[in-house]
Amino acid sequence: MESADLEDELTCCICLGIYTDPVTLPCGHSFCRACTDAVMGTQETRGYSCPECREMFETKPELKRNLRLNNIAQSFQSAHQENKRIAIPCTYCDYPVPAVKTCLHCEASLCDKHLKKHNKSEEHVLTEPTTSLENRKCSVHKKVLEYYCCEDAACICVSCSLTGEHRGHQVETLNEASEKKKETLRNILQKLTSQREEAEKRVQSLEELRRQVKAKTARVPERVIDLTRDSIELLEDRSLSEISRQEEQVSLQVSDLIQKQEIKNEELSKKMGDLEELCTMTDPVIFLQGWKTNRADYCDAQEDREKPDIKVRDVGDLDVGLISEASNSGLPWIVTELKRGHVMKASDMFLDINTASNEVSVSDDLKTFFRSGINQRLRETPKRFKDYAQVLSSSSFSSGQHYWEVEGSVSGEWEVGMAYLSIARRGGLSGIGNNNKSWVLWKWFNNQYYVTHNSTRIQLTHTSSCCRLRIFLDYEAGRLSFYELCDPIRHLHTFTAAFTEPLHAVFGIYKDNSWMKI
Repeated sequence: MESADLEDELTCCICLGIYTDPVTLPCGHSFCRACTDAVMGTQETRGYSCPECREMFETKPELKRNLRLNNIAQSFQSAHQENKRIAIPCTYCDYPVPAVKTCLHCEASLCDKHLKKHNKSEEHVLTEPTTSLENRKCSVHKKVLEYYCCEDAACICVSCSLTGEHRGHQVETLNEASEKKKETLRNILQKLTSQREEAEKRVQSLEELRRQVKAKTARVPERVIDLTRDSIELLEDRSLSEISRQEEQVSLQVSDLIQKQEIKNEELSKKMGDLEELCTMTDPVIFLQGWKTNRADYCDAQEDREKPDIKVRDVGDLDVGLISEASNSGLPWIVTELKRGHVMKASDMFLDINTASNEVSVSDDLKTFFRSGINQRLRETPKRFKDYAQVLSSSSFSSGQHYWEVEGSVSGEWEVGMAYLSIARRGGLSGIGNNNKSWVLWKWFNNQYYVTHNSTRIQLTHTSSCCRLRIFLDYEAGRLSFYELCDPIRHLHTFTAAFTEPLHAVFGIYKDNSWMKI
C-alpha cells in the first residue's frame, strides 16, 4: 500500500490526525478515544450515533480499544518522522551534499567525494554521520572513545585504559561490546515475543470461554422454563436469578482477565519496540550509552514471568447442579426431568399445505401462512378445510413432552392450538374450538385472549402484551399449556384432557393481511 493511502487509512475522520489510542464502535468504525468521548458527550440528550456511518445505538456503546490499529499507527508515525529527518551535510562541499561518514579526529562530516581523499591513518576514526562530536571523545584526555570497560560499563579512550582510572580493567573494542549486548537484547526480544504470542492465545482462550459461558447459560433458562409448567414464576425466582448471578460472576472474572492480559500485551509491545530500536542502531557509542541507561529495565523484562491465572468456574457447572441448588426446597422433580431429557423441541414442525383452506397462502418453507383475501383455487381434497381459514401441521404427537413457538401479527385475529386429524373439514363443527377434537387459544382484535374447546369459550384475565407464544404438550399427562414469551414469561392457560388420538398443531386466521409463523 502506498504511504499516502496508508496515511488515509490511519487518519481519524474527527480530528483529521493519525489515530491516537484508537477505539472501535460496534458498527466497526474507529476513532481516537479522546475524539470519541468528546462526540459522545454532546450526544447524551439525543441518543448516540457513529460519527461516520450515523448508525444509532440505544445506549452509549462500549468502546473497545483497537491494539492492532494503535500499533500500526505508532509504527507509521515513527517511520514518517525518520523519513523527514534532515541528512547531515558534508563539511567541505559548497552546497548541501549528504555526508556518508564523520571523522572524529577532524571533527568533520564527509561525502563520498571527500571521503576518498581523506587521511587513512589510524588516528582518523570514521563513524556514521553525526553532529554530536563531544560525546565521542573522552572528557578527561580529549581523545576518541575506542574501547569499552566491562567492569565500569563505560566507553573509554586508549589513555584511560593504559594510564587512567580504568588501567588494568577488562576492556573490549566498541564493536565487540556492542555486538555482545545486542545478542543479549535479541535473546530477550525472542523471549518477549514468545510471551506475547502466549498472551494472545490466552486472550483468545478467555474470549472462547466467555462465549461458552453465555451459550451454556442461554440454554439452561430455556430448559428450565420448558419444565416448570404452571410453576413458571416460582422457578424464575429461584433458578433463573441464580443462573444470571453465576453467569455475571463468571463473565466479570473473564473480563477482568482479558483486561489485565491486554495491558500486559501493551507493555510487552512497548518493550519490544524499544529493544528493536536499540538493535537497529549502527553507532556503538549511542547504543552502549543507551544500554547503560536502561539496562535495568531490559534485565527486568528478561526475568518477567506470568502470574498464575485466576481459576474460572467450569462452564459445565452451570447446568443441572446449579438448578438443583436453586430449586431444592420447592421443585426437586425439575432436576429429575432435566436429567432424563424428556422434553423435546418440535424443531421439524411444518405446515401441511394439503389441509390449508383456499383463503390462506403458505410460504415455501412451510413455516408461515397468511390470509390474503384471495381465493387460491387449490385442488379440492377431503383433507382441506373448506369453511374456515385454517391449516394443520404435517407432524403429529402421540407420546412424550414437546414444545414449539409461534408468532402472530400484532393486528388481526388468529388462533393456535392442537387438534386430532379426525377433525371435520366442512361445516360449523370444522372450526377449531367448535368441537371436542380441538383445543385452541384465540387472540381477539382488542388484544384479548380466549381459550376454546367443544364450543366452550373462556375469556382470560391476561391481555396480549406481545405476539410470541410457546405451546407445551405433555401427552401422557393430558396437559396442553400456553405461555406468552414477553418479559417476564407469563403462563396463560392449561387444558387437561385424556388424549385418545395423535395430535397435530392447528392454526386459524380470521382477518385479511393477518399472518402466523412457526
